[in-house]
Amino acid sequence: MQNLLTDGAGDTMVFTAKLLSSERITPESSREEIRQLVFHTDNLYFDSKVGSCIRILAPGQYGSPYHARLYSIADSDPSDEGARFEICVRRCSFIDEASGEEYGGVASNYLCDLKPGSAIRFSGPVGYPFVIPQNPEANLLMIGMGTGIAPFRGLIRMIYDKHGGWKGKVRLFHGARTGLESLYMNDANNDIGNYFDQPTFKAFQAVSPRPAFNVPAALDKALEQNAAEVWEIVNSPDSRVYVAGASQMLDMIAKAMSKAAGSADAWTSKRKELAAAGRWLEVLY
Repeated sequence: MQNLLTDGAGDTMVFTAKLLSSERITPESSREEIRQLVFHTDNLYFDSKVGSCIRILAPGQYGSPYHARLYSIADSDPSDEGARFEICVRRCSFIDEASGEEYGGVASNYLCDLKPGSAIRFSGPVGYPFVIPQNPEANLLMIGMGTGIAPFRGLIRMIYDKHGGWKGKVRLFHGARTGLESLYMNDANNDIGNYFDQPTFKAFQAVSPRPAFNVPAALDKALEQNAAEVWEIVNSPDSRVYVAGASQMLDMIAKAMSKAAGSADAWTSKRKELAAAGRWLEVLY
């Protein structure tokens, strides 16, 4: 059902959706709990696209009616009866600096605790979707960190299943703390591996050198080790660069790309060129 009252964050259309399923996609042995949530909304006005974000309106605290949090759409299947869509949620917690107490993240814990049949309120979509170029010979570079790999799962599926294949190079670089936390690329959930037999697709995992100390994944090293091909893709006609994950990953990408370009200034210029042409597409949290 559509609600035309403002959500207080710039969006005026608030929708409802029912949770169809909630599945943990990190193994039980992993300390990280990340869940894939599948929803359905019967509202025909909701324009769901892979790579767009929705603003989840979780129940608020301390007198606030709700707590808003953005999540990217990992997969979407619109129909005449509304839309089925997926999001990927990592259960988060934080340490209160004043008390030293650990508290669960409001939105992530609300979503991870939801049971099938429960209803949520949300608004959106927000941001730019990951549009697939019309030219099937275009080279595609996907760079994700953590749950940022989620929209690439849907993107890869569309490229090879719905488009009937892809002639250009498709390269996926994904960073995680450990191999177990490489979503859809670990022993328990390896559906991206379904596309390894595609001649144009390759995936590269980058894990943290010291996961126990929360050291970031060596995403920059993975890019540097494949710098020649990465730079070839970036400079090829009609190529696209898709980036998804925490905003901090941009520093790692810039470090690797600056080396490939020859200097930081050269990379800054190239990134501006790609963005101006609509060939640099990012979803950052």
